[in-house]
Amino acid sequence: MRLILIGVEYAGKTTLANAMHDWGLSVGKKFHMDDGDFTIPDYHHLSPEDQETMWNMSPVLKERFQRMVLYYHLEILERYDDCVFGGCHIEEKIYGPRYYHPESEVTYHRWLEHKMPSNCILVNMVCEPDVIRQRMKDDPHPYQLVQPGEVEELQEEFLHEYNHSYFRRKLEFDTTGLTPETILETFLDRVRPVLTSRDLVFLDSVRTPGSPV
Repeated sequence: MRLILIGVEYAGKTTLANAMHDWGLSVGKKFHMDDGDFTIPDYHHLSPEDQETMWNMSPVLKERFQRMVLYYHLEILERYDDCVFGGCHIEEKIYGPRYYHPESEVTYHRWLEHKMPSNCILVNMVCEPDVIRQRMKDDPHPYQLVQPGEVEELQEEFLHEYNHSYFRRKLEFDTTGLTPETILETFLDRVRPVLTSRDLVFLDSVRTPGSPV
């Protein structure tokens, strides 16, 4: 299962990615996880000192770094049958010119999709804007990018990119009423129509529809 989770900050990408990782380990499937690799700074894997260094890089270096990270992950998608990426090329298309390198547009994101395996599943994670804003208030990120007044506009941009993506396997996933305890089971039920036969066979071998994960 190759998942690319997109959506505005606080839509639930990290929550779902972590749930997929833990579930995978519990059923004998190890996902290659890259949740924070596409965001500046990557506060999931870097020390506070390295985060500060990354945050203060010049726009030119940030653009170059992001481009190299994306091309590197093409190889990861080829090498691993089971991956969960948070953000990836579509996040860079939207966030890059807005937050990291305002003088440089991202024009290669569709080309990257041609290079990705055909069984990649693009998941556009959405949520009611007021719920997003409450999550921001309850759990502020150390290097928060999205501001409360940008939520609606950014969700429209992610939807635009989702609709125009070349991926054939796509899913819109609303997390508005979900919690960390319910997000995984709900997702595994809703993703079934876009799974490959390989993934369906595995999923059915470890759980039955509607049963606890």
